[in-house]
Amino acid sequence: MKKILVANRGEIAIRVMKTAQKMGIKTVAVYSVVDRNAPHVRFADEAVCIGEAPSNQSYLRGDKIIEVAKSLGVDGIHPGYGFLSENADFAEAVEKNDLVFIGPKSKAIRVMGSKLAAKEAVKQYNIPMVPGIDEAITDVQKAKEIAKEIGFPILIKASAGGGGKGMRIVEKEKDLESQMNRAISEATSAFGDGSVFIEKYVTSPRHVEIQVMADSHGNILHFFERECSIQRRHQKVVEEAPSSILTPELRAEMGDAAVKVAKACDYLGAGTVEFLMDADHNFYFLEMNTRLQVEHPVSEIIAGVDLVELQIDIARGEALQIKQEDLEIHGHALELRVYAEDPLNDFLPSVGTLETYKLPTGEGVRVDNGFEEGMDVPIYYDPMLSKLITYGKNREEAIQLMIKAIEDYHIEGVQTTLPFGKYVCEHEAFRSGNFDTHFVKNYYSPEALKESTEEEAKIAAIMALKQYKEDQKLLRTPIN
Repeated sequence: MKKILVANRGEIAIRVMKTAQKMGIKTVAVYSVVDRNAPHVRFADEAVCIGEAPSNQSYLRGDKIIEVAKSLGVDGIHPGYGFLSENADFAEAVEKNDLVFIGPKSKAIRVMGSKLAAKEAVKQYNIPMVPGIDEAITDVQKAKEIAKEIGFPILIKASAGGGGKGMRIVEKEKDLESQMNRAISEATSAFGDGSVFIEKYVTSPRHVEIQVMADSHGNILHFFERECSIQRRHQKVVEEAPSSILTPELRAEMGDAAVKVAKACDYLGAGTVEFLMDADHNFYFLEMNTRLQVEHPVSEIIAGVDLVELQIDIARGEALQIKQEDLEIHGHALELRVYAEDPLNDFLPSVGTLETYKLPTGEGVRVDNGFEEGMDVPIYYDPMLSKLITYGKNREEAIQLMIKAIEDYHIEGVQTTLPFGKYVCEHEAFRSGNFDTHFVKNYYSPEALKESTEEEAKIAAIMALKQYKEDQKLLRTPIN
């Protein structure tokens, strides 16, 4: 493989290109009109404009991407995450055009892309499942019967869903009909598929996922777990590895279950098996993400591997050279997704120009970044600017490094999730490890964030005044 096209933008495009460059592989960037001056375009060896700003006219145009790849003699296409990364039709089209899709085969993407098909595939391996039904329904009466059987609260989920769309928690029977109709309607408009299923709602859930990697020679490895319970609107904001609550025995058990899930769909490449964990540390299979995850850096750091390099090696037909018993956890890593969102206004996207954009540096700090000072944050795409990652010899050190790195990050022109990240890292529930996916609902409010920011400003002002007085004393002291 001598040349790779990265079918993505922003920080993940640069992240993939850096590894390709390290491996001596040439890179091709694709971009929309609005991204013509973006860093990923300049970073690549070659770059081609594929359309207008809206993603359905550019980054989602698989046909144009394949056309560019063929015209430039590309060997493989890396989809990153988002856009076409979990599109089975695109993966199949890449294969049919004699190009290598750096990811799983289209069949695995299809199976795991449907929550019901995924459950069916892993059933034979005795993977723990949340109590519920394994068929899509639209009949409200039938839904009521099932709900009574498994007990409220229940969760209605879109079969083809993701990112919290088509998902409804129902506490009481009287709300079931209206919530089910909403879930079906939302799923239809978001995914073109209104099928939903019902399962028991796990109270106080934690979201723990396992990173897996499978080659074409029958080897499947897991690279330990990531704790992803700090979320807003069912989407992750802070991730860490390893989880503070897993014992070595539980880690091995979950890792083994994740490997079996990969085996169930004849998986190839990097994937993530997501589990829900209840208050008693019972875990249940949730779904499999058939791509590289946003939060992959924390796994890379603690396992000491380059996951993108392994993806490319596997796509070239190479066998994994690592054995499961060789892998060990080293230290602790945290990741904060730095979104251009306003945490004081329900995390709504904040569009504008990055008038100031200074990144933190130093030992134990990594920034996977896709922007630079002076750039506009476009309204057309996910508002993530970068990912701030810190790593230390233990969790406490990684948290303290994160707080310091957030303070050293200077952004003006848009609101970001940096203050929220600091709020999380300083909160006792997070520091103690005693939190779940309801962290935002239970502990966070714009008022609480304002209060903590004002308190910090007050302390800083007092310290500055004290220092000023000390300096004045020194200046007035006569020199003998």
